[in-house]
Amino acid sequence: MAGARAVRAAQGSDPSRRLYDRIGDFLVDQRLDADPANYAFAYHLLANPNGPLARAVTTLTDGGVRLTQRDIETLGCEIQPGAVAKGAKEKADGLVARTQMQVEGFQDMVTAMRAETEDFGRDLAASAEAISRSTDASGAPMIDEVARLTTAMLDRVRSAETRLESATQEASDLRRELEEARDNARRDPLTDLPNRRALEEAYKAQSASGSPICVAVCDVDHFKSVNDRFGHAVGDRVLKAIAEALSHTCSGHLVARYGGEEFAVLFAGVDLARARDILDAARVKVATKRYRLRESDAPLGEITFSAGISVALPGDGLSTVFHRADRLLYAAKTAGRNRLHID
Repeated sequence: MAGARAVRAAQGSDPSRRLYDRIGDFLVDQRLDADPANYAFAYHLLANPNGPLARAVTTLTDGGVRLTQRDIETLGCEIQPGAVAKGAKEKADGLVARTQMQVEGFQDMVTAMRAETEDFGRDLAASAEAISRSTDASGAPMIDEVARLTTAMLDRVRSAETRLESATQEASDLRRELEEARDNARRDPLTDLPNRRALEEAYKAQSASGSPICVAVCDVDHFKSVNDRFGHAVGDRVLKAIAEALSHTCSGHLVARYGGEEFAVLFAGVDLARARDILDAARVKVATKRYRLRESDAPLGEITFSAGISVALPGDGLSTVFHRADRLLYAAKTAGRNRLHID
C-alpha cells in the first residue's frame, strides 16, 4: 500500500514536492536501505508513475505488502508490461482452453449418440411394422434384419462406451489439474505455505464464523545481511527453516508467507495471551537453533524474527488488523528485534 501511495503521490501536481523527497519517502515507507541501487529503482519508479514498473509495484504492494530487496532485484528498472504472474496466467489460460475443448467434446459425443439411437429406433420400428404385416414365410428375413440392426446398434453402443470412458478419464485428469492449479494459486512456491490470497480467504471465513481472531505479522531480523553475506540460496533456506518452525509451533493455526521475509499467522479460537505464548515459543525455537552453511558447515550466525500481534475487532477487515500488527512489529524492531509486541 505504501508503494502504491508513493506512485500516486508522484502523479500529483504539488510543485513544492521535489522528486528526491518522494524517493526518500518511498525508501522509508518500504524500509529499504538508502543505497544507490534502491535510489535508482525509486527514481525509475517515481519518474514514470504510469509506466509498467509502477503498475507492477502497485500490484505487489496492494493490501499493505512492503517491497523486499528480492522484489526490487527481480523487477529491476526495465520490467516489461504483463511480466507479473505471466506464467500463472498462461497456465490458467491453457486449462481454460482444455476445459472448453472437453465440454465441446462431450457435447459432440452426446449429439452423435442421440442421432445413432434415433436412427436405430426408426429402423427398428420400420422392421417391426413390416414383420406385423408379413406372413410366416416372409417373416424370417424381417427377423434377420432386426437382428442385424440390433447387432449394429450394440457395436455402436460399445464404441460409444469406450469413447465415453476415455473422455471421463480425461475429464477426471483435468479436474485434478484444475484443483492443483487452484491450490497453487493459494500457496507460496518457496516455503509451500499458504500465500496472502489464502490468508485473506481464511480471515474472511473465520470472521463470518464469529470466532476470536488474532493476526500476527513476523519479519526476519537483518535478513538483507544474510542475503548479502551468503547469497539468496542461503537466504531461501533460512526462510524455509523459519516457515517450518512457525508451522510446527503454530500447528492448528494458519501460517502464511505474506511476502519477502514477512510471515503472517492467523490465530483462530484463542485469545491474545494464548496467541502470544504460541508465537513466542516459535520465536525462541528459531533464536536458539544454530544454523550452519550446508556446503562448509560454517556457522551462519544467529537468526531471529520480530513480530507484532493484534486482536481483530468486530467489523475489522484483514488490512485493518494487519496494519495494527505491522505497527507493533515495527515497534518490536525499534526496541531491539528478536521480540514481539502485542496490543
